Amino acid sequence: MAAQLKKYRRITVKIGSALLVDRTTGLKRDWLASLADDIGVLAEGGAEILVVSSGAIALGRTILGLGKRALKLEESQAAAAVGQIALAGAWSDALGKGGLKSGQILLTLGDTEERRRYLNARATISTLLKMKAVPVINENDTVATSEIRYGDNDRLAARVATMMGADLLVLLSDIDGLYTAPPARDQHARFIAVVDRITPDIEAMAGAAASEFSRGGMRTKLDAGKIATAAGTAMIITSGTRLSPLMAIERGERATFFRPSANPVKGYKTWIAGQLEPAGRLTVDAGAIGALLSGKSLLPAGVKLVSGNFSRGDTVAILSPEGREIARGLVAYDAADAVRIAGLKTAEIETVLGYEARSAMIHRDDLVVSHSGDQVRAGDQVRAGDQVRAGDQVRAGDQVGAGDQVQAAEQAVSDEEHSGE
Repeated sequence: MAAQLKKYRRITVKIGSALLVDRTTGLKRDWLASLADDIGVLAEGGAEILVVSSGAIALGRTILGLGKRALKLEESQAAAAVGQIALAGAWSDALGKGGLKSGQILLTLGDTEERRRYLNARATISTLLKMKAVPVINENDTVATSEIRYGDNDRLAARVATMMGADLLVLLSDIDGLYTAPPARDQHARFIAVVDRITPDIEAMAGAAASEFSRGGMRTKLDAGKIATAAGTAMIITSGTRLSPLMAIERGERATFFRPSANPVKGYKTWIAGQLEPAGRLTVDAGAIGALLSGKSLLPAGVKLVSGNFSRGDTVAILSPEGREIARGLVAYDAADAVRIAGLKTAEIETVLGYEARSAMIHRDDLVVSHSGDQVRAGDQVRAGDQVRAGDQVRAGDQVGAGDQVQAAEQAVSDEEHSGE
């Protein structure tokens, strides 16, 4: 594969911790300088570059002399605090030598998953780009916990790329692309140069993280690929261990290219499709699958199983009877009410709930069919024993404050209509 990076207008580049930080000597300054030179070449050609840089905890760990031992949460957060200052300074110095300005953006999960904060983060990064500054983005590990974190910067990079409308996402890794199996464990693994779409067979090829500095692995990179390509962003996975890794791609050195969707989601639905973790899940029958694939709303009659503690306006995943994700959307009911009306015809809903309610569980305007969804046939079998159950996951207090979330979601739609998105 010979990718021509210079043809892309806006490129997001993700750098893993192991590429940037040596566990003994600290920051790999020569490598960073070569990457900054690459960014300068692309910027001079008219491209806008966004950097998603791991390394704060790894660098802080080295500066503080914490060694290789497992860190407690507060130690990781302290290491991140020390590392973020050093990392931001290193990026500023490296890019500054080529005449480029840079700005640091620290994100938490809510900054991309909550709609208003998503719009605000997008506006800030857009302003940096207009000012010809390179945004250097990382997760804010000083405050993130396991419950409220991305967990890896591959998916963060994909979320940033789609949020900013990037043409290309480049994941620099310690491996030069996708193989049919982890090459370190299987000598017969074959390299894959181009991926037209990320299918379950492709996902089955993923291995695990190989470095103690790394949270991700090939699986998280494929997750990132699904987010990016669904929104029309191409993706490249390639080795970042060599100097000048971006120009290596330009020269045609080994890399795997993931083609963007020919029918990408746009605007408001990009945010829905890219949600990293849905608040709940709705398992539907074959008839509902057919309706969704033909562009219709999800009605309660087609819902067989409800799980999760979601509120009205939250993003939920829609699953086939076999558990494959078909779509995502903003649900019109709290979990407790969704359980009560699942499987019912529209005319029966008011009698059960005691008020006139919406006919759709998820309206088609708030719904995005996933890439894997269009592989599910409308005739897929439904297990006869499927039953709707309330389960312990539905809390009695779920309905409290749900209206506020819906109001925020509806206002977000209004904001987009006024902004022309």
